[in-house]
Amino acid sequence: MKKRVITSLILTAALALGALTGCGSKEAQSTETATSEVTQAEADSASDADKKITVGATPVPHAEILDNIVKEVLAKDGWTLETVVFQDYVLPNTSLEAGEIDANYFQTLGYLDQQNKDAGLHLAAVAGIHIEPMGIYSQKYTKIDEIPDGAEIGIPNDPDNGARALDLLVQKGLLTSKGSFGEDASYTEDSLSKDKDANPHGFKITPLEAANLPLSLPDLDAAAINGNYALEAELPAKYPALDIEEFDDETTVKRTNFLVVKDGEQESEKIKALVAALKSDEVKKYIEETYKGAVIPSFIDPQ
Repeated sequence: MKKRVITSLILTAALALGALTGCGSKEAQSTETATSEVTQAEADSASDADKKITVGATPVPHAEILDNIVKEVLAKDGWTLETVVFQDYVLPNTSLEAGEIDANYFQTLGYLDQQNKDAGLHLAAVAGIHIEPMGIYSQKYTKIDEIPDGAEIGIPNDPDNGARALDLLVQKGLLTSKGSFGEDASYTEDSLSKDKDANPHGFKITPLEAANLPLSLPDLDAAAINGNYALEAELPAKYPALDIEEFDDETTVKRTNFLVVKDGEQESEKIKALVAALKSDEVKKYIEETYKGAVIPSFIDPQ
């Protein structure tokens, strides 16, 4: 009898221990499964983020090109493109410097160099994509030679685009030269307005924020306006340019809009994929068919 009781107690203890062990194994297995699922979810999330490219751009034509064709080209290789639209020329660079975006697409080399110098940025151009010819626009006149002596002509107020606008005015015979603009810090747009040698027609040269020039056109006799802002304001359709820039090899490099990144990121997989997509045949065809000369493909490397 004692032996049966002892045997029974031993069996009961063994069963209880087995049950506890079994529960512990199930709980451990469940914990391991949950941990594995969380780890996989984190990995998937990290993988998705790593395949996402964020690019800052001005609306027209840059954001249009990115959203309407580059996104589609990148998707073929599993990349997701997010376009962040900026309305000015300053924030796309400061946002890139701060690491808020992976790249930006809106500027020329001259403007980039000036911003790096003036704002202490560390940005680098990686690929030329297109040129937007700057044009001379007017709501009052339809030909260059109709612009009267003493007329007020608006130009962008940043150094690079301001000098570009004055080059255009010289190229089209409105000015004979830029005077000392860009060489002498004391020589301003007002100085040029009063310089009878450089400005024999006595035009009043008025510097304004580049983005505001289309809005200010009714108050001006004419203005030299960047192509992207002219397109955004639909000026080519409403008030066709009186004339546009002409380019040689040197000015092609100067006037090309480049894809720009934080220095050190030039060889990253994201940027290599983005460059390949932007310089694709699909993008070239889209630019030529969509903008019909108002935007010109210019797939070149930084000089």
